[in-house]
Amino acid sequence: MTFSEFSPTQPVILGFDPGKDKCGLAVMGLDRQLYYHQIVTAQKAIATIETLRQQFPVSLLVMGNQTTSKQWKQQLSEALVEQLSIILVDERYSTLEARDRYWQMYPPKGLTKLLPQGMRQPPRPIDDIVALLLIERYLNRLTTSVD
Repeated sequence: MTFSEFSPTQPVILGFDPGKDKCGLAVMGLDRQLYYHQIVTAQKAIATIETLRQQFPVSLLVMGNQTTSKQWKQQLSEALVEQLSIILVDERYSTLEARDRYWQMYPPKGLTKLLPQGMRQPPRPIDDIVALLLIERYLNRLTTSVD
């Protein structure tokens, strides 16, 4: 579990990368400050989301739109104590992007530095990083002007 030492006062977005066995979670401010990221088991995802909503002023949940998203959206709508707006975001290629972001966040050490980045495998699951990328995709969509 990774927390920022600063608690936000402005609304934040909760990123959710749903999965069958494990889920990635991230909390990010509109200023793109990352406050939290973690991977939890699918069984603990809803309880963890409720806990995060008590700790952070969550205004919105952003979730990937692929494999299990419809089932998870239904589950979240039924299980959450207070309703929460859920926005689906295109998650294509997010795992590849998350792998690159992992190495930016945690630069390789030792012999791993010698491997080309495309050959490096993160030493842990990266679902939480996918969750933060989903928030960034949503924010990018908001700030990109339509011509």
